[in-house]
Amino acid sequence: MDSRKGDGRGLTGSDYEALAAFRHAMRRYLAFAEEGARSVGLTSQQHQALLAIKAQTLSRPISIGELAAQLLLRHHSAVELVGRLERAGFVERGVDAEDRRRVLVSLTAKAETVLAALSARNLRELRVIAPAFSGLLAQIETLDAT
Repeated sequence: MDSRKGDGRGLTGSDYEALAAFRHAMRRYLAFAEEGARSVGLTSQQHQALLAIKAQTLSRPISIGELAAQLLLRHHSAVELVGRLERAGFVERGVDAEDRRRVLVSLTAKAETVLAALSARNLRELRVIAPAFSGLLAQIETLDAT
């Protein structure tokens, strides 16, 4: 049934169902990706950091501050995360030649190998679930949250 719920926002029961279905689909994918990260000894946040570092460093080096912004972390939390990744052999720190106050982060060969395998696995899963996500996104586009 598509009746108004009287919540003052104009959302229908179908609207809530679409929002819940989309959130569930996202969470299922994230759980899949988290399990993959755990299988290689990484936390989800560490995997996200490696991915952010890889994506950024395709065009230019990434600083710890930029990594913090990418991961929505405070600077000191990103410093701790990079420290854990460095101790595990996944990243290296270096000093920016132009601004010696900036600490740059790069992936090691070990991280490149692990990230490539995880990314290929996650991409295969995304290709499988893409049709469902497309349908859910189409539903979300029709919602009126006014």
